Amino acid sequence: MGRRSRTEFTIAELLAEQSSGSKRYLEFFRVPALSAGIYVLEAGAVDYQTPHSEDEVYFVASGRARLMLEEDGATQTLEVSPGKIIFVAARVRHSFYNITERLQVLVFFAPAESPESAND
Repeated sequence: MGRRSRTEFTIAELLAEQSSGSKRYLEFFRVPALSAGIYVLEAGAVDYQTPHSEDEVYFVASGRARLMLEEDGATQTLEVSPGKIIFVAARVRHSFYNITERLQVLVFFAPAESPESAND
C-alpha cells in the first residue's frame, strides 16, 4: 500500500497503522527508485525474511536484537539497538534474531522493493 502523494510521516502514525493490520511490514512510500516501510518484530519473534533483489537500509527506531548477515559463506553478526543504521546489499541472506525488546525498524529499498521480494 505505497503512498506517493504524501511527503511527510510520523513514526507514531505508521506504527498505529501497522499494528491495525496483520502483517509485520507496512510499506508507506513508493516511487520507482525507492520504497520505504516500517517492520515490527515482537520480543522473541522469529524473522522469516529471505534475501531481497534490492539494496536495503535499516534505521532502528527502537528495540534490541541481533542481525545475522551471510554472504559468500561468511557470517557476520551485528548488535541492533536504537539509532543504528545498517546497510544490507541486494541478495545477501540476513535476519534478525535474539529479539529481546520489541523491534521497530524503518526500511528503505533501492530501487523500490519488487513484489517477489516482499516479506510477511
